[in-house]
Amino acid sequence: MTSTLEAPEEPVAPAPPDVPARRRRPRRLGLRRLGLRDRLFLGVIVGVPLLALLIFVWLPALASFALSFTSWDGLSLSGIDWIGWDNYREIFTNYPPFWPAVQHNVIWLLFTALLPTPFGIFLAYQLDRKIRFTRIYQTAIFLPMVLSLAVVGLIWEIIYNPDNGLLNGIIGAASPGTHIDWLGDPDLNLWAVLVASAWRHTGYIMILYLAGLKGFDPALKEAAALDGANGRQTFLRVVFPALKPVNIVILVVTAMESLRAFDIVYVLGGGIGSKPGLELLSLLITDNIVGETSHIGYGSAIAVIMLLVSLTAICTFLVQNFRKDKEGE
Repeated sequence: MTSTLEAPEEPVAPAPPDVPARRRRPRRLGLRRLGLRDRLFLGVIVGVPLLALLIFVWLPALASFALSFTSWDGLSLSGIDWIGWDNYREIFTNYPPFWPAVQHNVIWLLFTALLPTPFGIFLAYQLDRKIRFTRIYQTAIFLPMVLSLAVVGLIWEIIYNPDNGLLNGIIGAASPGTHIDWLGDPDLNLWAVLVASAWRHTGYIMILYLAGLKGFDPALKEAAALDGANGRQTFLRVVFPALKPVNIVILVVTAMESLRAFDIVYVLGGGIGSKPGLELLSLLITDNIVGETSHIGYGSAIAVIMLLVSLTAICTFLVQNFRKDKEGE
């Protein structure tokens, strides 16, 4: 007979009594409390940008909204008179430059969205194909974006000079009696400024889209090529839909650049005082606020109108796209 030795059972410790709920302390999960130095650091990096945002963005915006209901020459605070909706009523019914400015802003938006933006996307797609000297091409196309719009305006002012400008010299219209006044002709000056703005905007869109293409999965292109898709079909049916977030950013940037166009028009238009054919909402704001006869309330009302139009267009587009994304999930 064989006997089996059984190991003695270990004594089981009695369960600790339940601790009342009010005396239980939550675990800290390894998190330490912030010291005074950490709090000061967080307060500085969060508080300083927030304070700058309030002072330089929200406070002027709220002040403009309030001043749009007043009549003020900008000399003394005692001269502020509350007139209600009179500024808005005058702008829509009895201010001749307003509706041409709205029309020109719409033209600016359509031109920018239909020509330089697609062309910048096309350049980005071509440069992403690892062609020779791609770095040189990227630098050359993006170089205007490094320059400020004021400098771009000065460059194109030399190009458009009617007497000895580059453009008239190329097309043979520099001789007296045959030269073309690109910036003085109301039928041409808006399109001339749009071309100058597109020269800079194309490089900006190219860089934005090229950054999106760098994060695109190349396996999707290879799969499309195996299915027999050519380059155009691959871009339209695979690449472009997959880069929808980048497309939204580009569309918003294009809309904002078109609505707040000011610098290049200010330089090419000769400063304060809108030339015929170059009326824009941003220039009307400047003319009324810092012009010879200051109408702070008038200019503030135009600024509020432009702000509402911008927010309405952008928010409507974003809400529709986010709604489509939720429906597709």
